[in-house]
Amino acid sequence: MFRLPSPKNEVPDFSFKTKVPKNLSVRTLDERFIRTLKIFKWGPDAEKALEVLKLKVDQRLVREVLMIDVEINVKIQFFKWAGKRRNFEHDSTTYMTLIHCLDEAGLVGEMWKTIQEVVRSTCVIGPAELSEIVRILGKAKMVNKALSIFYQIKSRKCKPTASTYNAIILMLMQEGHHEKVHELYNEMCNEGNCLPDTVTYSALISTFSKLGRHDSAIRLFEEMEENGLQPTSKIYTTLVEIYFKLGKTEKALGLVQEMKGKGCSLTVFTYTELIKGLGKDGRVEEAYGIFMNMLKEGSQPDIVLINNMINILCKAGRLENALKLFNEMKSWQCEPNVVTYNTVIKALFDAKAPISETSLWFEKMKADGVVPSSFTYSILIDGFCKTNRVEQALLLLEEMDEKGFPPCPAAYCSLINSLGKARRYEAASELFQELKENCGRSSARVYAVMIKLLGKCGHLSKALDLFNEMKELGCNPDVYTYNAHSCQA
Repeated sequence: MFRLPSPKNEVPDFSFKTKVPKNLSVRTLDERFIRTLKIFKWGPDAEKALEVLKLKVDQRLVREVLMIDVEINVKIQFFKWAGKRRNFEHDSTTYMTLIHCLDEAGLVGEMWKTIQEVVRSTCVIGPAELSEIVRILGKAKMVNKALSIFYQIKSRKCKPTASTYNAIILMLMQEGHHEKVHELYNEMCNEGNCLPDTVTYSALISTFSKLGRHDSAIRLFEEMEENGLQPTSKIYTTLVEIYFKLGKTEKALGLVQEMKGKGCSLTVFTYTELIKGLGKDGRVEEAYGIFMNMLKEGSQPDIVLINNMINILCKAGRLENALKLFNEMKSWQCEPNVVTYNTVIKALFDAKAPISETSLWFEKMKADGVVPSSFTYSILIDGFCKTNRVEQALLLLEEMDEKGFPPCPAAYCSLINSLGKARRYEAASELFQELKENCGRSSARVYAVMIKLLGKCGHLSKALDLFNEMKELGCNPDVYTYNAHSCQA
């Protein structure tokens, strides 16, 4: 006779000698069955428990069992057992529940087999289920399989809706298959009764922006408005970014006014693109004024926006304003990151601040738990070289190597140039060889510096050899290289 397990020793020690009362709650029955399932896994004992507890095997029970916190193999075995029961057939809800379980367990192969089984089965699959299958396969980086399933189900089981097309368009976007997105959009429009919605336009405009196809993005934005759809903050922000990239500052500002006029709130991303665009256009005061007004209105900046504002102020020589923002960051619940510190350190060098002050900022950075990047070291090495502190720069290059950073051509370029100016030609040549050995090649700028250096110390044939070497290696000479080469002629 089947016996329920004992909580003490996990072996059967009592049996159901009486009929299960009709008023026994489902929760109690579920708990007793769950305990059996956890101890005995799926097998004759658990199967007997279903019979004793009078649990009808239907789609609802299958879904509930699959949601129990038991091993994934137990769920798979139960699912297969249920599928073989007389008068029972899995539907889309039971299949989708198992697919989610397999996805969470990371059993990609078993999940794919189950999805294929769904397609082959007679169960009805709706647009919502198709969208979810596409999303799950996309998350698993199975883009081609997702497309295959989409077309199989589309041709045999269900007619996709705008939401279904949106799911596959978003998947393609997230996985970088931007060219395929436009193809899906055209297919969607040709469906006749499946019109693009705001989500579709948002995905397409974002895709064209990433591809640099700005005219196409603008046309879609205009088409969207002609179709009576209200652009979202994200769509407006993408268009603002595009207009700034095209140098159409007034168009970008006009779009921001349109946003406000239509009651579409400016997000932190909108402010970032607006301030960044104005900064690049040299309208620093305007950018700073918008930032300050944003704060007065109670909007909260994020680290990306603050870093952009600090960078704009630093490039404009307004170091005092930049440092004031830095000191206020914590009041906005923002911690400075490596980009913030790099921007400030570079600005201090550009402003010819005392080296002691710059060094203090580097130490403060490390004390605050911010790990210096390769670019941090490059900034410091370049700054030390420009202030004739070559030995300190060499120590930093050594520190970079000790910390496992890959060789940075910009840092080597600064050092080789400084060593050349100090007539330490042998040391400069050693660094150049070290860079080539570690990287396999060098940048055009480093070659230009080295060619100029060799020319100055009278090694004209070596300079010419180096010029020819860089061309053979596929390192195209730039204007600096040609200038250095012409100086030797």
